[in-house]
Amino acid sequence: MKTIDVKDIINGVEKMCYDACHVLADDMKNALDKAVNDEESPVGKQILGQLQENLVIAREKQIPICQDTGMAVFFVKLGQDVHIEGGLLEDAINEGVRRGYTNGYLRKSVVNCPIERINTKDNTPAVIHYQIVPGDKLTITIAPKGFGSENMSRVFMLKPADGVEGIKNAVVTAVKDAGPNACPPMVVGVGIGGTFEKCALMAKEALTRPVDKHSDIPYIKDLEEEILKEINNSGIGPGGLGGRVTAFAVNINTYPTHIAGLPVAVNICCHVNRHATIEL
Repeated sequence: MKTIDVKDIINGVEKMCYDACHVLADDMKNALDKAVNDEESPVGKQILGQLQENLVIAREKQIPICQDTGMAVFFVKLGQDVHIEGGLLEDAINEGVRRGYTNGYLRKSVVNCPIERINTKDNTPAVIHYQIVPGDKLTITIAPKGFGSENMSRVFMLKPADGVEGIKNAVVTAVKDAGPNACPPMVVGVGIGGTFEKCALMAKEALTRPVDKHSDIPYIKDLEEEILKEINNSGIGPGGLGGRVTAFAVNINTYPTHIAGLPVAVNICCHVNRHATIEL
């Protein structure tokens, strides 16, 4: 049994909040650099160049990549041989968010109730998804989610007969409907299978996969590439002002489902698809 003190969790989460909002992950930066070469539209190239310049300014001056520093979303993999000492895991994560967003002067965007809408003033509570896994490690991934792209989320409860073509049409429809509102170039997370809520969770987690890594399942990899090609042929382009690079990647996660259903969820993230991971 491995013991982890909540103080280490708090400190790790605080740093992750700050780092994820100030420095874009390498996979996203590389994708942006490649997009500048791939883009054919002069306006598109100009926008991509401005996004590159923004990354440099954010890193050097230590200001957020985007003013919407998002709602703090976490994916937590807790080894079954781990014991948390000194408090509750959820409290520790929220304390790390509180410190990270307050000490880091990050925008506080969370309201206490969707009806009353009074700001909590520290960006808590976070949205935390837990998974119990074998071993003695605690792995925490943060994905701060801005709501320009989050508001473009869709769930399609397709019929099994809709098949692969129905899936493609659903994802491309969601992207076209989002248009410039999701701040393209975007990353498109897709969840296929499970139930109504399971496919949405898979779509959100798919956004944390590096954009240069495809699914390990060959036919899902092919589907990712086919949908990405169709999205980039849509003409939406960087900033929604036209061009070839509308999306950097389509990341698909799948899960077994019921004989009568084919749930498909689409969760889009903008060009600052922020994510960071720590392992304790």
